[in-house]
Amino acid sequence: MGSKGGVGGSSAQKYIWEGAIPLQIHLHESEVTTLPPPAPALILAPRIGYLPLLAPKIKPFFSSSLPPGVDTIWFEYNGLPLKWYIPTGVLFDLLCAEPERPWNLTVHFRGYPGNILTPCESEDSVKWSFINSFKEAAYIINGNCKNVMNMSQSDQLELWRSIMDGNLDTYLRISSKLKLVIVVDDFSIQLNISSPKSPESTQNADGTTPAKTGRIPVRLYVRAINEDFDELEAAPVVESWDNISYINRPVEIHGDGKCFTLYDAVVKLLPELFGEKLPPKDDVSKEEVEVGQKLSPEETIKSSTERSGEMLNEHIVSCCVSDGAEIKLLRIQGIEPKMEIPFAWVVNNLMNPEYFLHICVYVKIQEPITI
Repeated sequence: MGSKGGVGGSSAQKYIWEGAIPLQIHLHESEVTTLPPPAPALILAPRIGYLPLLAPKIKPFFSSSLPPGVDTIWFEYNGLPLKWYIPTGVLFDLLCAEPERPWNLTVHFRGYPGNILTPCESEDSVKWSFINSFKEAAYIINGNCKNVMNMSQSDQLELWRSIMDGNLDTYLRISSKLKLVIVVDDFSIQLNISSPKSPESTQNADGTTPAKTGRIPVRLYVRAINEDFDELEAAPVVESWDNISYINRPVEIHGDGKCFTLYDAVVKLLPELFGEKLPPKDDVSKEEVEVGQKLSPEETIKSSTERSGEMLNEHIVSCCVSDGAEIKLLRIQGIEPKMEIPFAWVVNNLMNPEYFLHICVYVKIQEPITI
């Protein structure tokens, strides 16, 4: 899964597609049959990729040390089995408050925890999970997923290979046929200096800005933490997926001439935390968005209702409401963006290839209240 950044896409998109996490992978001691035990495998894992796709590189490294049996690969971190359908970069942002480099993971080829993880039998399992997410995103954006459903087999295969190979140019060429247009506003255009459109191109004949609406596919992962901490390395370890709230909630943008920011999106995504007591926030006018400003470089439509239920019927953050809730950290693609940045820019530049924006939030809850 190498990276082949090309000429297409914004500089931020290229940054995301070229992003990788250094992994140090240890074979679980219960599966070691040789002395001395094998050394850990060192590998770069693409942020937009999925852990099971590393199997062709990892299995040969450990094959001589494995006991007899059928191989079914799965990973764990600090004793927590890792959900294979969550992109690797999202898992890293979610579970490592203080980025750990290399990220020390344990790999298993036996004893698959079927009570925690859905089966992942091969690369095809990952591929169809990705395609189903693509269908869901299309439904959220366009109100239907016909374009994705009607993809030719060759386009579907080429799209998947572009993810496997990190080929942004091919991905953009194939995905552009699906006509999944994310809302764009003048504020995000000013931020994205590589955009082919100019601010003037979004104006009506009378010079006014047209109203814009859009539904944004978002997957929000919330770590509710009862302990206070000042340093990220002091954040408690996630011992169970019960500690993670997984929210699949589209964000709807109604263009009204104001800049809809990341902060506005978070308020819509987490009304349980903000309620009617919203922190003070000044409207961001168009003049306040400086030209050239840049950041540093589930399922409505699912083919399987069983998979949809397992993946999506997880904790919803409304079960952890508190008057003293405080967002300690918000991370997207390894970046901790400013909350006043235009949300449309965030979506268009930091979304994953399946057209979902994955947001990881650490929330300190003082006194959880069950609703």
